[in-house]
Amino acid sequence: MAAKKDLIITGKQKRIAMVAHDHEKNNLLEWAKRYRETLTNHILYATGTTGALLERELEVTVNKFQSGPLGGDLQIGALIAERVIDMLIFFWDPLESQPHDPDIKALLRIAAVWNIPVACNRASADFMVTSALINSEYQRVIPDYQNYRNRYKDGNIICN
Repeated sequence: MAAKKDLIITGKQKRIAMVAHDHEKNNLLEWAKRYRETLTNHILYATGTTGALLERELEVTVNKFQSGPLGGDLQIGALIAERVIDMLIFFWDPLESQPHDPDIKALLRIAAVWNIPVACNRASADFMVTSALINSEYQRVIPDYQNYRNRYKDGNIICN
C-alpha cells in the first residue's frame, strides 16, 4: 500500500532562499541580475554575505541570516522544515572543501525530505525560474511522515 501523501499549496509568490559559496557569489549575482524582474516578485531569503550582496545588486529587501559557516545554512534548513521556504537556489563550489560541509549536506538533505525544488548551479536555476510554475500556485507533494514520527512505543523502536 502506498504511503499517504500531503499536499502543500505554494502560492504565486514564492519564498526563495539563496546561498552561494565565496567562489560562486559573483556567478549568483550575475544570474540574479539577469532574472531581477522575476526574483523581485518573490520573497527572498539568503545567508549573510550573499544576502547583503543581493540587496545591493537587486535593490530589493532580502531576509538575511547568519553567514553559512556561522549557522546560516542551518537557519534556512530550519525554515524549510517549518514549511516557510518554497525553493532553494544554492550555488555551491564543487571544487572547494568547505569547513561547514556537514551543514551543507544537512541543508540539501532537508530540502529533499520536504520536496522543495533545489537549483545547485546556473543551468538548473535558469530552468527553475523560467518554468511556468514560478509565478503560479503549485501543489507540492510531501510524504506523510506520521509512521516515522510514531516509530517509538513505550521506549522501543517499532519496525514496520
